Amino acid sequence: MLSSLLAVSAAFLSLTGLAQGIPQAGVSSTGAACNNSPLLCDRNYNNITHMGAHDSAFLRNKETSFSTAGNQFYDVTAALSAGIRLLQAQVHNLSGALKLCHTSCSLLDGGSLESFLSDIKIWMDSNPNEVVTLLLVNSDNMPAATIGDSFTTSGISKYGFAPASTSGPMATWPTLQTLISANTRLVSFITNIEHDSTKPYLLPEFDYVFETAFGVSSVGGFNCTVDRPSSLGSGSTAVSKGYLGLLNHFLDIEQSFGITVPDVANIATTNSASTNTTGTAGTHGAQCQSEWGVRPTFILVDFFNVGPAIQTADQLNGISPVGRTSLSTAVLTAESSGAASTSGSGISWFGLAGFGMGVIALGNFVFL
Repeated sequence: MLSSLLAVSAAFLSLTGLAQGIPQAGVSSTGAACNNSPLLCDRNYNNITHMGAHDSAFLRNKETSFSTAGNQFYDVTAALSAGIRLLQAQVHNLSGALKLCHTSCSLLDGGSLESFLSDIKIWMDSNPNEVVTLLLVNSDNMPAATIGDSFTTSGISKYGFAPASTSGPMATWPTLQTLISANTRLVSFITNIEHDSTKPYLLPEFDYVFETAFGVSSVGGFNCTVDRPSSLGSGSTAVSKGYLGLLNHFLDIEQSFGITVPDVANIATTNSASTNTTGTAGTHGAQCQSEWGVRPTFILVDFFNVGPAIQTADQLNGISPVGRTSLSTAVLTAESSGAASTSGSGISWFGLAGFGMGVIALGNFVFL
């Protein structure tokens, strides 16, 4: 009876995929889903678009009195359950402790790196068929060994993927199923580090990844030009060398005192999967796929639930996902959430009160 049901389910999945124009090659032989789809199990890691939460630790919710500096409405556990598979954050050295801080720990403190990693590990423990990617901006140039200590103490290092070669980009990455079977389901890219043989799972970002520009301030400003590392030339050239392409797809807007914060007013358009509207994630992703000859490997967005942004990754991957938690696609505010906001002037929850008028000295402070 069970085998008959499985056969019927597999047939239905195949027919559904064909009806939607979804490629069936590489369907998991077990029928299990990898990163929310059986179609992704036998695809190489670098042949998948992984949707990411930009500044994933910095929240705009009740906990932060809806700080305008926050980039996400939901925390990393909710993000992972909703299908996000790339988590980006900034790491700072605060008197010897590694903290997740939004440009400055005095402005928005997301807690310790160890706590952040522990939350992700707990989720991964409960979701053994999922491959997660981390991108940590190493703001104070801490050595890999020091950052790796937080991976060790949190326990998440056991999931770390270490490539066989550390000489730079790889033409072929393992499939998701290979990573899952080996239980090396965490791919970690760190900026401003050198390879350390004692922490081989910490990968210097720009040895493997190239990025488009960040700090975009208009819906027409997104493009596929390589911003970092600038030495790589064009995106198609970088891809031919084995680099993984990352789209920084989030808008910023300048407020009082030259402070730049996420542009929430346009977020529904920015995160849309539409491919015929200027400034959408769908249009940006399709454009780069056309220019580079491959789908972008990573896309980073603000407020991932709006759109929802994950639909662009599903579109590029050609999948109908399963096993995700549904979240509201609304922009959350203090009023809609029934929370009192202390951000009054729109500067953010730290406000002028905490700094007197010293906030003026921040000049062109940018929250990235």
